[in-house]
Amino acid sequence: MNTYQIRFNKARGQAGRGSMDHVWRVFENGKEFLFKNLNITTPIKSEKDANGQDYNIICQGYMTIDRDTSTAVITAKVKKKIPEPA
Repeated sequence: MNTYQIRFNKARGQAGRGSMDHVWRVFENGKEFLFKNLNITTPIKSEKDANGQDYNIICQGYMTIDRDTSTAVITAKVKKKIPEPA
């Protein structure tokens, strides 16, 4: 089971920070991903981040990525992996 921190992407649209539509930053065990959409079906809670000024949503589970819709899908159980595009 992995730990996820989810934050709003305040730097979206800037170089290396995704398009203006990439509004979610998802950290999976510390590795960052940018998404346009989220689908979370596991319990979540909020917490202040390390700097004490911003907030994260925290959850535990397993993430699959739907690259067609740029959606992070986080569930309590392992789901079948969505194939990578050819």
